[in-house]
Amino acid sequence: MLKFLLWLILLLLCWPLALLALVLYPLVWVLLLPFRLVGIAVSGVFELLWALLTLPARLLRKVAA
Repeated sequence: MLKFLLWLILLLLCWPLALLALVLYPLVWVLLLPFRLVGIAVSGVFELLWALLTLPARLLRKVAA
């Protein structure tokens, strides 16, 4: 909603720039999509490594309790 309100303000102040932003926003989103996917994959790898590193401590805690 905030992005839409900012776009409306931009439309009132400078309509050619607002129309250019309206056209370029989907293109920029598509160009940035691979970086988001890489970020999700890297985050998953870090979570997997953290789970593997903390597994012995979690197992010992479960056995001791």
